[in-house]
Amino acid sequence: MPEKPSKERLDPAVLKLAAILVLGALAPLLDSTIVSIAIHTLGHDLHASTATVQWVSTGYLLALAMVVPVSGWAAERFGARRVWLGALVLFLAGSLLCGLSWNIESLVAFRVLQGLGGGLLLPVLQTLVIRAAGGQRLGRLMAVVSLPALVGPILGPVLGGLIISHLSWRWIFYVNLPVCLLAIALAWRGVPKDAGRATARLDLTGLLLVSPGLAALIYGLSEVGNQGGFGHARVLVPMAGGALLVVAFALRALRTAQPLVDLRLFRVRAFAVSSALTFTSGLTLFGGMFLLPLYYQQVRHESVIAAGLLLVPQGIGALLARTTGGLTDRLGPRPIAVTGLLLTALGTLPFAAHTHDDLFLSLALVVRGFGMSAANLALMVGAFQGLAPERVPHASATTRIVQQLGGSFGTAVLAVLLQRGGGTSTAFADTFLWTTLLTFLAVGVALLLPARQKEVSPVPAQVAAPEPRS
Repeated sequence: MPEKPSKERLDPAVLKLAAILVLGALAPLLDSTIVSIAIHTLGHDLHASTATVQWVSTGYLLALAMVVPVSGWAAERFGARRVWLGALVLFLAGSLLCGLSWNIESLVAFRVLQGLGGGLLLPVLQTLVIRAAGGQRLGRLMAVVSLPALVGPILGPVLGGLIISHLSWRWIFYVNLPVCLLAIALAWRGVPKDAGRATARLDLTGLLLVSPGLAALIYGLSEVGNQGGFGHARVLVPMAGGALLVVAFALRALRTAQPLVDLRLFRVRAFAVSSALTFTSGLTLFGGMFLLPLYYQQVRHESVIAAGLLLVPQGIGALLARTTGGLTDRLGPRPIAVTGLLLTALGTLPFAAHTHDDLFLSLALVVRGFGMSAANLALMVGAFQGLAPERVPHASATTRIVQQLGGSFGTAVLAVLLQRGGGTSTAFADTFLWTTLLTFLAVGVALLLPARQKEVSPVPAQVAAPEPRS
């Protein structure tokens, strides 16, 4: 007898779509970690100062920040499939041109092009797969689509170290080309067409407020480490200007029928709490990605490749946490998020206790990676559960914006704590301790998440999003 379809399983068509999209998202997530460890080499080979070469990363981040708010409108107006393919082509072109760069200025300019493509990919991925699944079994779905975010930190440092050690720096960009080409070919055949909505109006005023506002905020935060703290003009001026623009956008968006980003989503309790926790998780997720490699290189005096290999256990723990997707569907995001945050804190404590036992630290990283991944998966479920299909593009853009701001803020705070301690072993331990304490505090916020996932009405039984009404 043929096996009966299980309610616990994802539709095979949805899984196929998710696999195609995951491949496309892998390129920008690997690229970020690879480029971050090649900054010193880029400065040396292109005869650029440290301050100048940092724009290789900063320019990418600013472009990404400016384009994310447009992703929701673009998916509605042109169709998510077209935007996905266009974003892949942009990222492919940017990667090729980065590899062909002739000086630091051209490299920064082409990194901006890369950032425009990368900024569209992740929000549109979420929109496509959540619409396809009809809002059902989001835990299992997030476990699949979050795979690039888990694989990137594992493979990126090691692959980047190998490329820098044995090949030209240009290959840190050329390595994206085959991935993007394959992703485009598969998406062309495997991502169903969805019709855009010609009546979707671009909120141009909102765009002129929020995009430069976000870019200014992230630029200010990126200067915190360079300036040694928050109390400097190069930090305060862009942050204050950015904050004013974002507040002006928020006030306008709440009074506009078709805002660029629908902030009315924050009236939904699950979305609001998940977004708040996504912001604070910047200290544990992005802050940890900044802090842990430095710890192994500066305190333990490991090479770049060795540091990357020593962080592999955290990635293994994160991969193991994908099994919590089914639990999140059954129990709701609250217990999974609370447990994940507690495990994250416990897995960070050994680094605050001056522990130098390699085996013990490796086990702690497995626990930390598991907890961090489980918590983030639960937060994504909490953000999207119960949302109507037409609100998903706005939710995708908003969660991405919040995550990016949280990551920039978390990295800036940890950089200041580290610098004030002089970058010593004690300074690292104190910074890890603050990270642990803030993670414990986030548990209290996580208790506000819904205990169980609400059932939503599924979209029509098809993989493509429903055609919009005229």
